[in-house]
Amino acid sequence: MSHSVVLIPGDGIGPEVTEAVTRILSAAGADIDWVQHQAGVAALEGGEDSVLPDSTVNAIIEHGVALKGPCTTPIGDGFSSINVALRKKLNLYGAVRPIRSLEGVATRYENVDLIVVRENTEGLYSGIENVITEGVITSLKVATQVACQRIAQFAFEYAVSRGRKKITAFHKANIMKLSDGLFIRCAQTVHEEDFPQIEYEEQIIDAGCMRLVQDPGQFDVILCENLYGDVISDLCAGFVGGLGVTPGANFGEGRAVFEAVHGTAPDIAGKDLANPLALLMSAVMMLNYLAASRNDATAKQAADRIRDAYNACLLAGEKTHDLGGKLGTRAFADAVIAELNT
Repeated sequence: MSHSVVLIPGDGIGPEVTEAVTRILSAAGADIDWVQHQAGVAALEGGEDSVLPDSTVNAIIEHGVALKGPCTTPIGDGFSSINVALRKKLNLYGAVRPIRSLEGVATRYENVDLIVVRENTEGLYSGIENVITEGVITSLKVATQVACQRIAQFAFEYAVSRGRKKITAFHKANIMKLSDGLFIRCAQTVHEEDFPQIEYEEQIIDAGCMRLVQDPGQFDVILCENLYGDVISDLCAGFVGGLGVTPGANFGEGRAVFEAVHGTAPDIAGKDLANPLALLMSAVMMLNYLAASRNDATAKQAADRIRDAYNACLLAGEKTHDLGGKLGTRAFADAVIAELNT
């Protein structure tokens, strides 16, 4: 079964890691017809009049699935986040970040295995900011019952589908009693009415961060609103080796975008130093999604083979420089492909 998937190489190291990943998927027998489109600075350099062209958005709507490399987001000024805009335009309300320890990647934590589920469309990332007077700016945090209920339902359904036992909602409802209060009330309702078999707890986010660094093994699935989820998912990535070994996915109704969650790393772009593992792990998530949503056993087999291959490479010390190894981008891809062929 062939699948048309939109490929967005992105900026900086994006083209290098996407090229490595597409080679690996081909070697694993994944039948993917890549439909390439641009976003970010690469779109402007390619003659588009926007960092997020309508043609890119429309292609994802048409094909339903995309694999996306990192895109530039200026700090403090310039254009708005492409990632945020893409999620809003496509209503990709559910972000999922699996955090799992990898053999061969040494960290101070062992046996970490948790999932961060993040509401992706509102909160402070709604981008509603106003200058009240000189030196005074306000940012509006948006919380709606529809979005809060929807992400809670998504999180519990995802937990059940992955055989997870517990969800912890992180919040600051002791201070933001209306917005965060609505968020946890919706989670409580979904738990009580639809998923009583899943253990549910709530944690004020500052205390939750302390508990996380004390022992991440206390957590299974962490449910967060938008800003908290962004911060917590990166914090948790640090438990297992950083953003270079952490995949990401964004889900909406009938569409999904899988992406590397790290930055564009312009300082090493074009030097064959980038680690493609995060995007490769995201591509494995994509294959599993295609297998489940389109009943394609071949996609599932390819996903399993790729996961086993990169795990074997890491365990054998075949790693990129950021993980303490000696391999470049292309050499790591070659190592995974060689493992696939054994």
